[in-house]
Amino acid sequence: MTKETKKIDYLVAIQSELKAPKNQFNSFGKYKYRSAEDILEALKPLLKKYNCHLTITEVTNEIAGYLVLTSRVTISDGDKTMFVEAQAGVNPDRKGMDIAQSFGSSSSYAKKYALGNLFLLDDTKDADSTTNPKEVKPVVKAKPTMTTDTYNAMLEYINTGKGSLVAAKMDNYKMTKKQSDTLTRMIKENTK
Repeated sequence: MTKETKKIDYLVAIQSELKAPKNQFNSFGKYKYRSAEDILEALKPLLKKYNCHLTITEVTNEIAGYLVLTSRVTISDGDKTMFVEAQAGVNPDRKGMDIAQSFGSSSSYAKKYALGNLFLLDDTKDADSTTNPKEVKPVVKAKPTMTTDTYNAMLEYINTGKGSLVAAKMDNYKMTKKQSDTLTRMIKENTK
């Protein structure tokens, strides 16, 4: 094995060993997802194992009149460095979000996709899973508390003219009075 081949092996090893399952659930959109934080948490022991370090930097530029946030994920073993970038648009006028929330949402999105691309994360089921779907019994749960992701998704739906869908789903969640009042007001404003 040449020295150059050995230098690339750490990334191949991390890509093959990294398990970052989609343990988060968006009850509004009814889908499972993983966050950038989930990926980073699963990655930390592998970075230590292979004596590598990871950095994430972000830059915002204006492209064709749109704000675009570029997230760069860089991995290095001290000798060989590789990076991947992903971009997300930023809408500072997004209803229901202040400027920090809008940038934060775009940052999370770009960071997650840069990490996913660098470490070749895909949507395949975890091969180590031992759960037999026939053995899983349904569990009746109380109304879930509305998460920030669900709230932001509802705001986005309202902004795209799907306020009636949001109105039908609002009763499925425990939410603060402020969340409820804001969603109700926005639905009314967007249906005029």
